[in-house]
Amino acid sequence: MRSTVTGAAMPPGLLDGVRRWLADSGAEPTPARVAQALRDQGRVLGDAEVLGAAEQLRSELVGSGPLERLLSDPSVTDVLVSAPDRVWVDRGKGLEPTDVSFPDEPAVRRLAQRLAAVAGRRLDDARPWVDARLPDGTRLHAVLQPVAVGSSCLSLRVVRPRAFTLDELVAAGTIPPGGDLVLRALLDARLSFLVSGGTGSGKTTLLSALLGLVRPDERIVLAEDSAELRPDHPHVVRLETRPANQEGAGLVTLEDLVRQALRMRPDRLVVGEVRGPEVVHLLAALNTGHDGSGTVHANAATDVPARLEALGTAAGLDRYALHSQLAAAVSVVLHLVRDRSGQRRIAEVHVLERDPSGLVRTVPALRWGPGAFTKERGWQRLRELLRNANTDGPGEGTGR
Repeated sequence: MRSTVTGAAMPPGLLDGVRRWLADSGAEPTPARVAQALRDQGRVLGDAEVLGAAEQLRSELVGSGPLERLLSDPSVTDVLVSAPDRVWVDRGKGLEPTDVSFPDEPAVRRLAQRLAAVAGRRLDDARPWVDARLPDGTRLHAVLQPVAVGSSCLSLRVVRPRAFTLDELVAAGTIPPGGDLVLRALLDARLSFLVSGGTGSGKTTLLSALLGLVRPDERIVLAEDSAELRPDHPHVVRLETRPANQEGAGLVTLEDLVRQALRMRPDRLVVGEVRGPEVVHLLAALNTGHDGSGTVHANAATDVPARLEALGTAAGLDRYALHSQLAAAVSVVLHLVRDRSGQRRIAEVHVLERDPSGLVRTVPALRWGPGAFTKERGWQRLRELLRNANTDGPGEGTGR
């Protein structure tokens, strides 16, 4: 059953007639205009039905259509449309189906194209996919049929206006009890770190919360493909990439942004997601007096050096040169996972060290435990890093 905000659902044919009437007249979908359009089609409806049709049309023409109710739900992080009658949401516990549906595949396509237009992007048969950010910060990805077999597909990731606090992440189970002390010490020590994990594991959420702990007199410069980080901090400069226009001009890459960020006097340089040649400039920056952090996709903390090596060598950086810079630039890796129940949590905290061959490897310092982090063999190294940075370091209560 299709969802509407107010009143009963209107027959698709009737709504199509109202759409055509509004398009021909250039009128806004106000209740009065909708009532007039219905009368012109020979239909007389009650006030509740007119209001329902007006709200439904307004949602479809200037809102998110049937998805609006889902996107306004504060518990929803992702909305996925796989087919007109298959709409899924993620509320933090994995994907679940909804009762929301579209009348047909063209309705999905129309919504995808309209949202792309709102984002200033083209979406049609010549360019059948789009990856963009809507004005409210929502991340949009869409693929049109027939490239998407069976139906056009939509993926919407909601960016909440307020970052979670560490206390909220502890309460949610992302951080074990006492683990926030380690993370606060990490920020106070001004150690450069990476947050790793798979898609949807909570990397951006954790990084936003950590950046909110940075001293208020420090300047944070963010470089992102899509502006998703929302740190609660008084001095944040946000830079976002830009695609080329239809003439192929105007492209701004993440590599460009990292270079520009270095000229903006950052106390902390943050790359939203390290996934290309920008890794070379980031490591160079972290080796020349800048503190920094970022996220990186990896299946495990032990895979992070290999992941960065692949990115660096693809950008022309010698393998041993990359490992040498990595060893001097990054101290800690925080790795997140999402288990089968949908729970996001910090699975491991690793420190970096060089092996006898000169390559960097990660060593587990802390591992997830339901009551506290469990100390691993890299714990003493982590404590040394925190102490050498003139901090008190976390107490014994942060792990078992």
